Amino acid sequence: MDEALLRSLTPGVLGILVRRGADFAAAEDAVQDALVDAVRAWPADPPRDPKGWLVSVAWRRFLDATRSDAARRRREERVEEEPVPGPVAAADDTLQLYFLCAHPSLTPSSAVALTLRAVGGLTTRQIAQAYLVPEATMAQRVSRAKRTVSGVRLDRPGDVATVLRVLYLVFNEGYSGDVDLAAEAIRLTRQLAAAIDHPEVAGLLALMLLHHARRAARTAPDGSLVPLAEQDRSRWDTGAIAEGVAILQGALARDRLGEFQAQAAVAALHADAPTAGETDWVQIVEWYDELVGLTGNPVVRLNRAVAVGEADGPRAGLAALAELDDTLPRHTAVAAYLHERDGDPVTAARLYAEAARKAPNLAERDHLTRQAARLNAGRGG
Repeated sequence: MDEALLRSLTPGVLGILVRRGADFAAAEDAVQDALVDAVRAWPADPPRDPKGWLVSVAWRRFLDATRSDAARRRREERVEEEPVPGPVAAADDTLQLYFLCAHPSLTPSSAVALTLRAVGGLTTRQIAQAYLVPEATMAQRVSRAKRTVSGVRLDRPGDVATVLRVLYLVFNEGYSGDVDLAAEAIRLTRQLAAAIDHPEVAGLLALMLLHHARRAARTAPDGSLVPLAEQDRSRWDTGAIAEGVAILQGALARDRLGEFQAQAAVAALHADAPTAGETDWVQIVEWYDELVGLTGNPVVRLNRAVAVGEADGPRAGLAALAELDDTLPRHTAVAAYLHERDGDPVTAARLYAEAARKAPNLAERDHLTRQAARLNAGRGG
């Protein structure tokens, strides 16, 4: 097998699929599958036209994946239309199912995707948005995970870190997405905290409680989003805040800092401020610095840019934002906010309108559209 030949042909084959209408991620997956087929078939039966062979096989792979994706979407839509089931037995093995789906034979990312789909109740589209990848790519990841575990015994539960990641993503979707799963994620995390003495489990529970405490104030009576700085803090759940802070303090006292503890510390600083103007943004930046060191996550860096803009001024925030990939979700919305803070309503209005077109849900799109309209009305445009 001439591996150099395969490598040289790959870009051209990929380009042909894209020109035929395949999106890049799906085309890339199809070409990789075709290369695997070539490695298997060519030693015994080398083709006369290697490039034509690869194009033909890759295109068939792409069409098969597209049909499979369409069928999957139809199945998901049918499931969503099913009536609510009747009463069931009182036994609750949901948390155990989370652990079983986080099987040791799977990579952490595949285990998270499979658990979110099979147990968490999220659609492939919602999981893809959480991971910042195309829906077709996530569909293939879930399918590969299913194939991997189809022939193994599900009697070896996965690790706690993977289950925590799943619970965190389920909570996020329930808190800010289209499906109300936040309370269920908190319930399962409480179960996990009762069963496992680990500071990151406690940190995740504290984070959920602190965010959930603000939920009643996040939307106006008409359903529109209310930004954190404008929320009526008297509507925050002080009992949940007190519980979350106490759990966080216990976790931090063990001096084994992790991602969820650091995120909870940021949420606690917001909860501790009597007004938005009294928020300790300098300390929040310090916690985001810890988070960047722990995760390197680009979304964390984006949130840090906002905090820097509050602590050191909008110019500093824009400088921090300029270091990040402008294709990040909500990057444009952050840029709009910082430009508005910097006294540039024209640029801010344009960016708010652009961010609205990219918004992942209707509530966020409407909020950003109103922000753009407010600035345009203010300058008579």
